[in-house]
Amino acid sequence: MSSIAPFRALPRAARRPRRTLDWRVRFGVLALIWGFSFLLIKVGTEGFAPFQVTFGRLLFGTAVLAAVMAIKRERLPRGARTWLHLTVAAFLLNALPFSLFAYSELTIPSTLAGICNATTPLWGMALSLVALSEDRPTRVRAAGLGIGFIGVLTVLGAWQGFSGLDVTGTAMALLASFSYAVGWIYVRRTLSGTGASHLSLAGSQVGLATLQLAVVTPLFTSLPTSVEIVPLLAVIALGALGTGYAMLLQYGVVAEVGPTTASMVTYFIPVIATTAGVALLDEQLTWNTPIGAVVVLAGAALTQTRGPRRRSGASPAATGTGAPAGPSGPRRPAPAGPAPADPAGTEPPVPTPADHPLASSTSPAAPVTPVACTSGARTGRP
Repeated sequence: MSSIAPFRALPRAARRPRRTLDWRVRFGVLALIWGFSFLLIKVGTEGFAPFQVTFGRLLFGTAVLAAVMAIKRERLPRGARTWLHLTVAAFLLNALPFSLFAYSELTIPSTLAGICNATTPLWGMALSLVALSEDRPTRVRAAGLGIGFIGVLTVLGAWQGFSGLDVTGTAMALLASFSYAVGWIYVRRTLSGTGASHLSLAGSQVGLATLQLAVVTPLFTSLPTSVEIVPLLAVIALGALGTGYAMLLQYGVVAEVGPTTASMVTYFIPVIATTAGVALLDEQLTWNTPIGAVVVLAGAALTQTRGPRRRSGASPAATGTGAPAGPSGPRRPAPAGPAPADPAGTEPPVPTPADHPLASSTSPAAPVTPVACTSGARTGRP
């Protein structure tokens, strides 16, 4: 995710958004929305085909974002190259993972889907070793990667030969989380510095994903013979809340407290998804599922820790990053890497839903993406 860009020459008071609710309340609402998204997917697939659930989700999410863009008079991004990259990002961060989660929940519990979604930071860490030369792991982060995948094997019951587990559905859920991680890296490499606002990029991305599903859905599904009200309401809530409103919520939380704190929502999602599945859908849990989920989250948290910062050998004047000289000589140069998120002086990222979602957590050791990852990508959204 790209470097954090400062606001354009606005007075400091004008940069800080005015909020009517404390950020902790909005943080909790965001965790609840994304945690319940897996339950809503499950309910939606009881009345509609998975592609129809995904298309409806994207359609209602686009409607919310488009309405906000119209109210704020946001302009669409410019440039054919930007739109090409947004098209790819829409596929990797929205169309593909949303569809995979919908198909996976035909055969696996929503609790398992929510836990699989929590593996997005692990996939992101593994991929960054190859794709992001500036994001080298520390021993702690490498250990977190190993611990996380041990947790995955625990959730899946590897010592039992994965008996009683639908391999196809589980593989789809894990592939959806992997897609979030790939999309995050793609966005970080291609969509930084476009000049468009984060809201404009996010709305355009979700809109493009809607068009992709509008093409695919009629090819693989037929219109339902009847429409049941509960699955329909689930799809509407999944789109309007889980894909539209949740993105706006997290944008506000990141703007106020920074991406590091906002990314902690990732660790509440599987807990809420599991609680909702057991309490409202009567899904069964064996001992290894919650234990493995805790191990997965512990590993994911370790992969997001900061490594030791390097000191720049160049002078502050040469690099432009050092602090001004003090009475006793030049101060220590500023640490290398992106500056800490300042909610009043930096422009925050807009996550996608991840919905999972990674996309869904933003790594504190890595730069931040300017577009959403819905459900993405490192926010681990469903």
